[in-house]
Amino acid sequence: MFLCQLPGLIGALSVAIPTFAAETPSVGYQVQLDVIHRGYDGRTCWVHPRAGAIPGEPPMVVLTMQRLLLTGSDVFFALNEMRTDDLGKTWSGPTEHPETLGRREEADGVIVATCDFTPKWHAASQKLLGIGHTVRYQNERVIPNRNRETAYAVYDPSQRTWTPWTTLEMPDRWKFQSAGAGSVQRLDLPDGDILLPIYFKNPTQTTYRTTVLRCAFDGATLRYREHGAELTVEEGRGLYEPSLTWFQGRYYLTLRNDSAGYVAVGTDGLRFDAPRKWCWDDGSELGNYNTQQHWVTHSQGLFLVYTRKGANNDHVFRHRAPLFIAQVDPNTCRVIRRTERVLVPERGARLGNFGVTQVSEQETWVTVAEWMQTWGPDIVIPPDNKYRADNSVYVARIRWEQPNQLWNRH
Repeated sequence: MFLCQLPGLIGALSVAIPTFAAETPSVGYQVQLDVIHRGYDGRTCWVHPRAGAIPGEPPMVVLTMQRLLLTGSDVFFALNEMRTDDLGKTWSGPTEHPETLGRREEADGVIVATCDFTPKWHAASQKLLGIGHTVRYQNERVIPNRNRETAYAVYDPSQRTWTPWTTLEMPDRWKFQSAGAGSVQRLDLPDGDILLPIYFKNPTQTTYRTTVLRCAFDGATLRYREHGAELTVEEGRGLYEPSLTWFQGRYYLTLRNDSAGYVAVGTDGLRFDAPRKWCWDDGSELGNYNTQQHWVTHSQGLFLVYTRKGANNDHVFRHRAPLFIAQVDPNTCRVIRRTERVLVPERGARLGNFGVTQVSEQETWVTVAEWMQTWGPDIVIPPDNKYRADNSVYVARIRWEQPNQLWNRH
């Protein structure tokens, strides 16, 4: 047994978590839940808090997030930055970067922004590289069947600035007309190349395909080299918002679908077996659907972070809260039910858009904000709501009992 403490907003709480069968070794950890920002103005809310760690003693952690217009659907503004140089004891920001990470004007009144952005340290170039994708608006509405590109920018820690976001050039503009790396987890290879999962479609398709790009990065420019297998299911919008990890010699890809989360496995990071629905270890479906899942990877165990049905959460949009973590059996690719626990509790707001950051050998952080829309873009949670959500930005700090030897290797 081990104890988990959740101080901060919800008060101190100790929970005993049982160990489980020897065939999947248990990985001990504790969680500290911190609120690093809160406040709700009733018009916008903070979303997409995701962080990157720059190695050091202590590591510098740079978190980006942006405001969402509550009376629209996926209407985002400039990326902002929060930063801690003392492992979360104090935070600066939010600081807006309108010139480098802001909206831009195009012809015919079109506005383009970058969103779904994730910073991550690139060891070979010694750069913090943030990657997301673009979105286009007219009259503060997302343009249907629009062009979408993978967008990226590089952080300068001494100046606390980012390079102006730019886009990745793809080999076939028709095939990859709507292609982006929004809300994904990438893997960096020892030679500096990047395995970057994206999802894409052409103007005639209605379902997304997922693939993994192999890209070069020289510290300034991201370049396409090749891409792997193209995965989809003929249901809903296909497979999208993929996240990639490596564990014990195999590559694992988790994928969003409208009806269920999916997982696929491969041996080279580019080619994968047929995607299968996420299930519990007893074979029943996990209950995740139409939202992201991401990996928490320790050298001794593989974990999934997700939301799901069946948690007394029918009042939450698409059951996107609470935020759960559980260990995965790497052989069966099933979630071990008895290891499930709540990382971030639900207070009426959704928690489905989040990020995972390997901060050190001792800590992995999961960052998420309370998204203050409920069942539609014009229906928002009032400030006096009974669930008490207030657009809090959380850092769930997973503290490992044994050092994570995979830290900073990918």
